[in-house]
Amino acid sequence: MHKHLLSLGFIGLYIALDAASFIHPLHGLNITPWNPAPALGLVYLLRQGTTARPVLVLAVLLSEYLVRGVPFPWWNSLLSALILAVGYLLLSEALRRRMSPTTLLDDRAALLGWMVPVVLGTLLNSVVYLTSLHLLGLLPSGGWLTGVLQFWVGDAVGITVAMPLFWWLTGERGRLALGSALLCWETLGYSLLGLLALGIAFGLGGDGGFKLFYFLFLPIVWASARQGMAGAIVSATLLQVGVIAAVQVLDFSAVTVAELQMLAVVMALIGFFIGGVVDEQRRTSGELRQTLRLAAAGEMAGALAHELNQPLTAMGAYASAYDALQARGETGARLDAAINGMRAEARRAGDVVRRLRDFFRTGATKLETVALRQIIEAAAEHYKTKAQQTEIQFLVAEVPEIMLLADQLQLEVVLRNLLSNAFEAVAVADVTGRQVSIHAERLPGERVIICVEDSGAGLTSQDAERAFESFYSSKSSGMGLGLVISRAIAETHGGSLWGEVADHGVFKLVLPIQESPKTPTS
Repeated sequence: MHKHLLSLGFIGLYIALDAASFIHPLHGLNITPWNPAPALGLVYLLRQGTTARPVLVLAVLLSEYLVRGVPFPWWNSLLSALILAVGYLLLSEALRRRMSPTTLLDDRAALLGWMVPVVLGTLLNSVVYLTSLHLLGLLPSGGWLTGVLQFWVGDAVGITVAMPLFWWLTGERGRLALGSALLCWETLGYSLLGLLALGIAFGLGGDGGFKLFYFLFLPIVWASARQGMAGAIVSATLLQVGVIAAVQVLDFSAVTVAELQMLAVVMALIGFFIGGVVDEQRRTSGELRQTLRLAAAGEMAGALAHELNQPLTAMGAYASAYDALQARGETGARLDAAINGMRAEARRAGDVVRRLRDFFRTGATKLETVALRQIIEAAAEHYKTKAQQTEIQFLVAEVPEIMLLADQLQLEVVLRNLLSNAFEAVAVADVTGRQVSIHAERLPGERVIICVEDSGAGLTSQDAERAFESFYSSKSSGMGLGLVISRAIAETHGGSLWGEVADHGVFKLVLPIQESPKTPTS
């Protein structure tokens, strides 16, 4: 029942469109400068499939009889209408092979895949149809070429301008997009601009209104640039209706109307291609944002793995010490110290997870007034023991009395990353007097520079350029995230971090100084 009602509705709308566009008919035949009904027919065929073919043929035949009448001998007129219907069926099959059912014709490839068959198909259909009219004696001799050109213009303009609108209206995504465009205040703006442009083109232009036709490009460029394909469709439809209304009111000649329609199809195509490019860029931007979110998630996972490695390693060391002490029967302060160490590292691991999660999700930092000495000592504490175990000389210079407004945990993450890299560089270097140092110095302009240096090989020019790229690491076991995260944290604090090309390892961190203590903020 629903399908029959849909078929009846299509036939009624097809006939109504054919009747409304039956203007300036050449020799009283179905040759007009504007013919949007085939656009509806093509969309109906593409949406409903092969079962819709008889319905389209019936619509074309009924329209021929009801709109233009069937002169005697009647079979000639009906035969030509049947030839025209077959042409539309063949064009729909060509479009079916080039158009995806889910496309909104909102990218350049889809637009070209639709436009080429439309232009060539309507031209071929025009030649075949006008030839049939000539052979059946319905077209006066000498009128074939004029008829082909006018029929081609009418069908090409009608399908080009109206088919995207019908295609969008018959799909859920298209309807939603058009609804959003119509509810936007800018639609009213470019619609009013379209009316003004029509007034200028046909009011000031007089009988040669197409001389000022270029004013009509302003609203469609505005609409397509701001709203993409949806705006282009709305604007092109409004302007096409306005052009047809204007030429009817001003009673332009058929030749002038055909010329105007050729300009109208160019205008519509420009709008569609601008809209398609805009929609493509928006989709690309959305895909890029999604990719960046995934990359951020990957970096967060890598950062957590990187930063949790140290507290988990320390917890393992405390656990081993606990087992050794317990095996010796130790029950005193040393056993308590091992347990307390495990607790402290567990809390630290929890803080790392929470603070890095907040940093990657929102860029949030928990700012508090903290002494630079406290941050450096906390970061260096673990490496003092490591230096003794690996026989590396670790020098921590006297830290000046400087206060920072900073997230202590995050800056500790930065310094531990730098120290970890320095110790690894020294461990693999074939040098005597292996050494790592960290020192801080006050700079002019209320800034402080923290330098981490080592006696390793240092950065090459290539390493210096790529050291802060995600997932780049000069170490086979490196994840390539530590320096990326460290620079992000430094910049969030209003500072900077870089590595220098030298004959030994040099990394420098600059941070702003907080002169007077403030209440901790978050």
